[in-house]
Amino acid sequence: MNTIQSINPATETPIASYDLHAAGMVDHIVKQSWNCFQEWQSTKLAQRANYLNKLARLLRDRIAELSQLITAEVGKPILQSRAEIEKCAATCEFYAESAPDFLGLQHIQTEASRSYVRFDPIGPVLAVMPWNFPFWQVFRFAAPALMAGNVALLKHASNVTGCALAMEQLFCEAGFPAHAFQTLVIASSQVAAVIADDRVRAVTLTGSEAAGRSVARQAGASLKKCVLELGGADPFIVLADADIQQTARQATRARTMNNGQSCIAAKRFLVADTVFDEFAEAMTEAMKALQMGDPALEFNDIGPLARGDLRTELHQQVENTLHGGAGLTTGGTIPEGPGFYYPPTVLTNVHPGMSAFDEELFGPVAALVRFSSMTDAILLANQSRFGLGASIWTEDHEQAELMAARIESGAVFINEITRSDARLPFGGVKDSGFGRELGEFGIREFTNIKTVWVA
Repeated sequence: MNTIQSINPATETPIASYDLHAAGMVDHIVKQSWNCFQEWQSTKLAQRANYLNKLARLLRDRIAELSQLITAEVGKPILQSRAEIEKCAATCEFYAESAPDFLGLQHIQTEASRSYVRFDPIGPVLAVMPWNFPFWQVFRFAAPALMAGNVALLKHASNVTGCALAMEQLFCEAGFPAHAFQTLVIASSQVAAVIADDRVRAVTLTGSEAAGRSVARQAGASLKKCVLELGGADPFIVLADADIQQTARQATRARTMNNGQSCIAAKRFLVADTVFDEFAEAMTEAMKALQMGDPALEFNDIGPLARGDLRTELHQQVENTLHGGAGLTTGGTIPEGPGFYYPPTVLTNVHPGMSAFDEELFGPVAALVRFSSMTDAILLANQSRFGLGASIWTEDHEQAELMAARIESGAVFINEITRSDARLPFGGVKDSGFGRELGEFGIREFTNIKTVWVA
């Protein structure tokens, strides 16, 4: 295979084809990246911040065309695509302002006359990124990495190559050196050679468990730092005192963002026995009310899944769960016609051992699970190989914070849907990966945390 193709998932028609970079071109791009780093690492923080702020302005100026590109390549509803571009712009501004504090010398009192910690850049970092948030996943890595003095090599998912090349152009137009951010148009089979290259100093990946394990092995073989943000089956815990109608509306939003294709989206809805039937009815009605159709039209809430194979896999998971004894209150059938659409679906009385409980559902399918006590809720929340995020819905904030301490995940949100925020660290535990992005912890992941001791 010498070419890759982007296909519009709403129409199943090709958008564009791209030639893969041959080994010689990949070596040339990595060499350019390494040479660029030699100069970029000495650029003052104020200058880096100027470039990031200009990049933010470019993103907002071109929000219409960039959001249309996202929607065309992955089928995301257009309003959500615009919000993704805005989030990228805001993150650029956040790091332009905050990086001097995050990267400043940390003085520590010792018997030395002076001792401190500094955060130095490490070099080119390879980012292996997914299709579901084609701009945001990249920017949440690239903005802090470049601000820290590193340079970026992007291997994006093949179906969003148009987005990848658009980002490369944006970084250049914002004033960054020509090779500070470069896209590698390569197949997954070519990634190992890039990781092994001595000039590439670290790798970050957002994607599936299988991809994460593969990249971790390759990075480990080369003794290189890696950060992995992998799958999730986030618990959405509804306690008996929650406002059921409002919580059901938020649950629907949490489950269907980006057509349900989000690692951090709520997937397992753990609901107290005493309010289970009321919640199931309210969420079913909220899911039925969603409008599915052309994602380029603003009034549609749900677009297609990104690829046909993803829809096939999701439907099989639904079928397996129903065969295991779960109930179905809406959805669950593949619609006729073009496009990889799958309707908002609610499965009830799901329990451990069923596909919808044990596996990640990457589409607009909600799995409702009963619990009888607080202890039971925590056990069910943790009964997953994943640990990316969780949310708890209750009027008792003190109880919720006690529960948060016992839930095995990288984040817990109370009376708010789980999400990423540039100001806070983001990442998971268990099979959801390791390391952190965003916040002050994220910008330091790809730095040399260096001790300096003056006798």
